[in-house]
Amino acid sequence: MSTTSVLAGAARPRPAEPRRRGRRGGGLHSARVLWLTVPSLVWFAVFSVGPLAAMFVIATLRWKGLLYEPSYVGFENVDHVLHDPVFYDALRNSALQVAVVIPVMIPLAFMLGYHLSTKPRGYRVLSVLYFSPGLISISVTGMIFYGVLSPDGGVNGALRALGLDSLVTPWLADPATALPSLIAIDLWRGVGWTAVLFAARLASLPADVVEAARIDGAGRLRIMWQIAFPMVKDYVRTLTMLQYLWTLFTSAALILLLTKGGPGTSSTTLSYLVYAKAFAQRDLGYSQVVGVALLVLGVAGMLLIRALLRSSLENTR
Repeated sequence: MSTTSVLAGAARPRPAEPRRRGRRGGGLHSARVLWLTVPSLVWFAVFSVGPLAAMFVIATLRWKGLLYEPSYVGFENVDHVLHDPVFYDALRNSALQVAVVIPVMIPLAFMLGYHLSTKPRGYRVLSVLYFSPGLISISVTGMIFYGVLSPDGGVNGALRALGLDSLVTPWLADPATALPSLIAIDLWRGVGWTAVLFAARLASLPADVVEAARIDGAGRLRIMWQIAFPMVKDYVRTLTMLQYLWTLFTSAALILLLTKGGPGTSSTTLSYLVYAKAFAQRDLGYSQVVGVALLVLGVAGMLLIRALLRSSLENTR
C-alpha cells in the first residue's frame, strides 16, 4: 500500500455518528419541559373549565344571588325555561339577528377588504375610516345611536327634510323596528373592522397568481370570487365563526343601553335574557339554563359554519 493511499484514507471524513439522547436529555417531550405547561393548564382549568362547570351546576339551583342561600331544584329551571314564552321570543330574535348579520356582513366585508387590498387611491384613509367604528366603545356607540334614532333624532329629521313624514317612527320604541335598528348598528360596527382584517389577509396572496388571471382576461369580480376567495377560504371560515360568536354572545350590552329588551320582548335576545334574569330579576338558575342553551347554539353554529365553508383541500382528504 502506498503512502499516498494511506494519507487519503486518513484524510477521508468519517460519517457522523448519531447523537445518543440520554434519559434526562433536553428533548421537547421531556418531563422538565412538560412541567412548564402546568401554569397554563392551571389557568385554563380555573378560568375556563371551572366557570363552564359552574354554569351547569348553577342551572340546577334556585339562587337569587351571592347573599342568598341556594337550594337544589334539579331540572325545575329547565322546565321553567322550556315553558316560558319569553325564552322562545329571545331565541327567535337571536336567530333572526344571526341570520341577517352573518350573511350580510361577511360577503360585504370581504368585498371591501378586497378593494382595500388592491391599494386604491387613499386606501390608508379608507382603512382608518373602516376600522374606526370598531374602536368606539359600546357606551359611546349607544349614545350616538340613541340620538340618531330618537323620535327627534337625525334619521327622522332627515326624513322630514325630504318630505317623507309618513316614514317617521320612534325606531327604538317601535316593536317592528327595534330589533332591525340593533341589527343595523351591529353591521355598522362590524363590517369595516372585518374588512380591514380581510384586506390584511388578501395582501399576502401571491401577486403572480392574480397577474396570471388578469392576463387570461379575468375581470375584477371573477378574480375576487373565483381566485382570491378560494385561496383565503380558511380565513373566511375563521372570521365567520368569530363574528357568529360575537353576534350571538355580546348583543346584551347594546340592548341594555338602547332598548332594555323592549318594547315588550321585541328586542330581547338570549344573551340579554341571561343578563336580565341574573341581575335584574335575580334568578341565577334560569339565567344559566339559558347560558347552556347559548353554549349549545354556539358549538352547533361553529360546526355548521365549518361544514359549509370547508376548503377544497379538506374536501379532497
